[in-house]
Amino acid sequence: MIDFNKEYILENDVVLLRPLIKEDIKYLMPFGINEPTLWEYSAIPANGKENMKTYFDIAIKGREDKKQYPFIVFDKRAEEYAGSTRFYDYQTFHESTQLGYTWYGKKFQGTGLNKNCKYLMLEFAFEYLKLERVEFRADNNNKRSIAAMKSIGCKVEGILRSNYTCLGGRRDSIVLSILKNEWFENVKEDLKNKLIL
Repeated sequence: MIDFNKEYILENDVVLLRPLIKEDIKYLMPFGINEPTLWEYSAIPANGKENMKTYFDIAIKGREDKKQYPFIVFDKRAEEYAGSTRFYDYQTFHESTQLGYTWYGKKFQGTGLNKNCKYLMLEFAFEYLKLERVEFRADNNNKRSIAAMKSIGCKVEGILRSNYTCLGGRRDSIVLSILKNEWFENVKEDLKNKLIL
């Protein structure tokens, strides 16, 4: 069971994930101002100063309400903050969570950073929290994100039609997941072999 009051640190030689705090806005604000296309498919956009503030407030409140556990992502190789990710819709009784709201600045995309983050988060979810299921969702038009999720071992479950209001109207959301038995049977080892260290 996740303790929302605890400061979990997840790290390896490539990346460090630590709980997001209010003061971190100074590290992430430049992405909102300078890289507005990062949120093209985001349910909660963070492009621009005001949107980033709103995005940040929602993430911090989510943890205070014990519904989300957001992290800031630090790339150890570049020695820079790279983006953010989080666990959300955490359900103790059902032993499940969603993993998402993941984004990285453009210079960190395609560097192997994401696979390292996902490995650490999935290891934490299945081996520390003892969860049975980790779910992922994305805009069904976001082919890059879908490919990234499939590459870490996610299995497609289906499409939720017109289930989310977003910029420009409504979206269809693709649902993917990894189950505990899949993690231990092959996903963990396969993902570990793909890590760029």
